[in-house]
Amino acid sequence: MTTFDAGPQTASGLRPPGWLTAVLIDGRPIERDRRFGFHELSTFEPGCVSVARRFVDQTLGSWGAERAAFDAQLVASELVTNAMRHGGGAIDLRLLMDHTELACVVSDHSPAAPMAGEADLFAEYGRGLRLVGALCRAWGWLTPGGSRKLVWAVLPV
Repeated sequence: MTTFDAGPQTASGLRPPGWLTAVLIDGRPIERDRRFGFHELSTFEPGCVSVARRFVDQTLGSWGAERAAFDAQLVASELVTNAMRHGGGAIDLRLLMDHTELACVVSDHSPAAPMAGEADLFAEYGRGLRLVGALCRAWGWLTPGGSRKLVWAVLPV
């Protein structure tokens, strides 16, 4: 069973765009779909974030979507950091592109919904999901069953 969760910080409602739902839930294949598994790294190392940024840069370069690389790297960094900090570690980072949209999907070990915190002006962290919301057309999460979740963000290409 799959449940869709969303909070007030979600940009476009309860579900990912239709094409992304078809891929993530229904298993529809898509031509531009790459996954990086963090299983070879300790999923709590800060180095995971720089590896994720390089993966985004290389993948988007091979897809001819370099223009979206900076924002996508930032979004991937925030989602991976949240997975490390609050989700029991990142499992994988998946990039999918369909015509005019790029999806960044990070899976982690916790079914708990991500929370956009009310960051204090002087806080060192707590703004990541607000940044994701500002850069993306939509973002949210889903729990495909078991003890994990997928946090997705869709950016224009």
